[in-house]
Amino acid sequence: MRTVFDRLFTWAGWLAGLFMIATLAAVLASIFGRLLDIRVPGADAYAGYCMAASAFLALAHTLRRGEHIRVTLILNHLGAKARRALEIFCNGAALFLSGALAWYALRLSWQSWTFHDISTGFDATPLWIPQLGMAAGTLLFFLAFAQDLVDLLRGRDLRAEREGGEPAHIE
Repeated sequence: MRTVFDRLFTWAGWLAGLFMIATLAAVLASIFGRLLDIRVPGADAYAGYCMAASAFLALAHTLRRGEHIRVTLILNHLGAKARRALEIFCNGAALFLSGALAWYALRLSWQSWTFHDISTGFDATPLWIPQLGMAAGTLLFFLAFAQDLVDLLRGRDLRAEREGGEPAHIE
């Protein structure tokens, strides 16, 4: 199951990269449209939609690679048992918070679809479409934290795996 999730998170990371490219394309279309006096309706809105999708879809991939910013000031000064207990607690809290975020993101998309919400800009895009990127990204983020918590409870040292060994100490 771990391999399936890791592949899913990797594909989400690639998709996030494609949305970054789409953000660039929308911004460039807007810029060149103004320069050439060609109306490009909704380009700014689409750039925003793509940027949001990119940010949320990259969360799980970034977490699994160990690239999220972690404040390890306290962790580095604890013994092995206390560090493990604190990591399990923090991961449990993160799982709860990411689950709440995923729930509300999915609910928001569902409500936008149910109420036929559309954007207020020139593009008149149904809002559930760009909200799907946020909903999918937060759901994957929740799954990544769930996988991390299971791994921690099974005794795996995630920090050592992701960093390639013990963290460097400055003396």
